[in-house]
Amino acid sequence: MGRRCELFRANIGDVEKMRVMFAEIKDTFGRLDLFVSNAASGVLKPLMELQETHWDWTMNINAKALLFASQEAAKLMQETGGGKIIGVSSIGAIRYLENYTTVGVSKAAVESLTRYLAVELAPLGIAVNTVSGGLIETEALDHFPNKEELIQDAIHKTPAGRMVQLNDLVNTVLFLASEQADMIRGQTIIVDGGRTLLA
Repeated sequence: MGRRCELFRANIGDVEKMRVMFAEIKDTFGRLDLFVSNAASGVLKPLMELQETHWDWTMNINAKALLFASQEAAKLMQETGGGKIIGVSSIGAIRYLENYTTVGVSKAAVESLTRYLAVELAPLGIAVNTVSGGLIETEALDHFPNKEELIQDAIHKTPAGRMVQLNDLVNTVLFLASEQADMIRGQTIIVDGGRTLLA
């Protein structure tokens, strides 16, 4: 098929290790056309139980990493006339979710940073957007103490009549990565079957 896949690993909470990863990408492929910032972490606890380390850990991996990874991605993309950067958020950025303080706030930062990146990287031919997913049944959901309650809510209260599937999010990312989305800039596309439209 003429395609090649390589795995590059880095702790994205460590800016220097992330820079090394982008250098390896350049050495291997010589270019970068698409960067999807999908790595995430967080501490799921009530607000009054949070510690400074919980806040710093979550913000570093979810928000700070997007800024510095986008800088490195943009350096490679501008060499070939541009590219696409896509962040990943969640509905917890715009709605209260129990035990989600650190993650929700970090994802709100991702959405805000998306707008700034979109404006400042546009002259380099780089389009930046974010996809925000509704509840998707993945391993990440196992960390929620109220997992079953969340699933039932998504099943019964989503106007589309079903939970969001991983492919729903993937298809949105593929669209934003395509030429058809070239004039979409700095937007957060919510893929939740309409759940956030209701109380």
